[in-house]
Amino acid sequence: MSLDTDRLYGLLPSVYRVRDAEQGQPLRALLALFARELQALEAHLEQLYDDQFIETCAGWAVPYIGDLIGYRPLHGASPAVRSPRAEVANTIAYRRRKGTALMLEQLAADVTSWPAHVAEFFEQLATTQYMNHLRPHAPATARVRAPGVMRAVRESCGAFNTVAHTAEMRRPEAGSGRFNIPNVGLFLWRLQPWSLTDVPLVAEAPGDPANRRFRLNPLGADLQLWRKPRREASISELSGPMHVPAPIGVRAMAQAVRAAQAQPDPQASRDDDYGPGESLLLQFLDAGDGEWKDVPTADIVVADLRDTAGGWNHEGEVSARRIAVDPERGRVLAGAEVTLPLRATLHYGFSRPIGGGEYERGELPDTPHVARDAEALQPHLDALQSTGGLLAIDDSLSYEQTPVLRLDGVTAAGQPGLDLAVAASNGARPLLAAGGDVVLDLGARARLVIDGLVISGGALTLADAGDAEPREIVLRHCTLVPGLRLHADGSAAQPGAPGLVVAHPFATVRLEHCIVGALRVAAGAQVVLDDCIVDAGAATAVAYEGIATAEDPTPAGAALTLVECTVVGKVHAEVLRMASNSLLVARRVAGDGWRAPVWAGRTQEGCVRFCFLPSDSVVPRRHRCLPDAAHPRVAPQFTSTRYGDAAYMQLRRSTAEAIRHGAGPRWRPPGAEEAPDALPGEAAFDAGQGDGGEIGVMNALAQPQREANLRVRLDEYLRVGLHAGVFYAT
Repeated sequence: MSLDTDRLYGLLPSVYRVRDAEQGQPLRALLALFARELQALEAHLEQLYDDQFIETCAGWAVPYIGDLIGYRPLHGASPAVRSPRAEVANTIAYRRRKGTALMLEQLAADVTSWPAHVAEFFEQLATTQYMNHLRPHAPATARVRAPGVMRAVRESCGAFNTVAHTAEMRRPEAGSGRFNIPNVGLFLWRLQPWSLTDVPLVAEAPGDPANRRFRLNPLGADLQLWRKPRREASISELSGPMHVPAPIGVRAMAQAVRAAQAQPDPQASRDDDYGPGESLLLQFLDAGDGEWKDVPTADIVVADLRDTAGGWNHEGEVSARRIAVDPERGRVLAGAEVTLPLRATLHYGFSRPIGGGEYERGELPDTPHVARDAEALQPHLDALQSTGGLLAIDDSLSYEQTPVLRLDGVTAAGQPGLDLAVAASNGARPLLAAGGDVVLDLGARARLVIDGLVISGGALTLADAGDAEPREIVLRHCTLVPGLRLHADGSAAQPGAPGLVVAHPFATVRLEHCIVGALRVAAGAQVVLDDCIVDAGAATAVAYEGIATAEDPTPAGAALTLVECTVVGKVHAEVLRMASNSLLVARRVAGDGWRAPVWAGRTQEGCVRFCFLPSDSVVPRRHRCLPDAAHPRVAPQFTSTRYGDAAYMQLRRSTAEAIRHGAGPRWRPPGAEEAPDALPGEAAFDAGQGDGGEIGVMNALAQPQREANLRVRLDEYLRVGLHAGVFYAT
């Protein structure tokens, strides 16, 4: 029991308490001081007890506990790879099981924080088997007519391959050799599934009552569905296909759904990726009671719904009461008697929490203005126009409207302006599907914050107010869809179209953890991009510049700061104050009127550090940038540059090591407080060596550091004579 004031005061004889009450309770006030110190001492003692155990100790105590058991700490360069708590907790168990496949799999997952699977390649060799040790699960010839076996050969980088191979002489350490007796493969899944909850299906032909074709993607484009992985039933078994996040294939899901439908017990464990809490769930609105109800597995058919000459494949073949689902394209075909409307909970793939999403962003404060069920936003915004405040959007529905965000200014000089925030609630990803540009009408010294929204159909526009008063725009965890909207095949409808246009020359614009299209910001303003993707659709398109006029078709944009960003397209800024750990993929074309693909008007001011940018760029002084004399031909190679793909803006492993390991310590503005996750002694500007991370927006994932740490651990825990290779399944 805590030694609080009431407890201490209650221990006194009642005569003293009576006399103390008569004199205004000075004795109680004195005991309150004692109680405060005793509570601090009690909390300190409790923490000392907690610090004796790795599960409950403070972060500073982890290395000390590790030192007691001979744990060698890793050199983490970011919070994602710096905490060794799980490793320290499991060190003794690791050593007892040294070299076993189960231990290596758990080690890989603990060190990298990625799902992992270990493959012992000697099990996959085509050999003459010893008669006293038969392995019927490993035949020497491939079962080419077994669809599941052949899928495993090509899917997931072969992590779950069961087809025997002839011996391979290459070593696996370089990521090439596999099938040999001493070889072990550690497969890692870098892309993760992210949820979309209770989103309405998008009709192929809106407004047509006879339409039965839908897409799961709220943006109306095809979308590859991803598996939500399950936990292993026991720590004594290796992970399987259902335990890792991966794209869901039509054939695999169709086979699993048919097996689930054949089970007599509907509650039995299934691997069909469909149902409550699974990768996909469809619901229909019951007209009788107005409640949303789950579509049972018995009514689901998994089919290849690709485009054909007359519409979609298998159209007309689906039973009237069935619903066909294509997980590879995110398409749904409803039978003629299926109750509409439909909604879905699904999972898509991406590398990290950035842009609009249902990931953790922190709880919002209570507010009287909460929008839900796709209601009109304008009445809420009008109510906040003169007072400021917060409008919270509480679901992941599509808001098909084009609101005007107005905020009154102030007239008294020196008086602080009003703040307006439009934010998605934690765990929500609303889509603002505008029918045109969304106007930002901000008064003098007003500040607008947009947090957690996906905006399509138009650009955010702030006009020139004609005065010298500042305005501020902050976008956090937002997506301004590159190309404004998507075609059905996922391509951009208007490649290179700007997603944000700011004409006021005294504005300040800050984007944090956003995915946006091209930017147009007038000279004189200030723009800071922190951990963002700016995608103009092509390296030859314009990603950043000012407001073009007939007299000046290529005007310089506002003063620009880039921190850990990936920019696809040409950049023209009046000043490039700082570019740090950023990829600037740009290229001129003949006759475009550009002096350079990345072009700063004033090169005497600013700095570019640990960046990749074209060698013919006109920028301020460079520090450890690429390409350089030692690496004249390096260039980034992306797995995908199309927004909506799971591997969007992810660097391929074939990208030059100089780019994948060429980043430096995170830059912070001079005088800024050290970030909570900063390394001890991290300076605002480090003129020394890099930190080994990759350049660009994926720097925060610390992928090279995770792999390097895993290789360090393999040297310690791998059995003598074995060779291990690290393979990325995604």
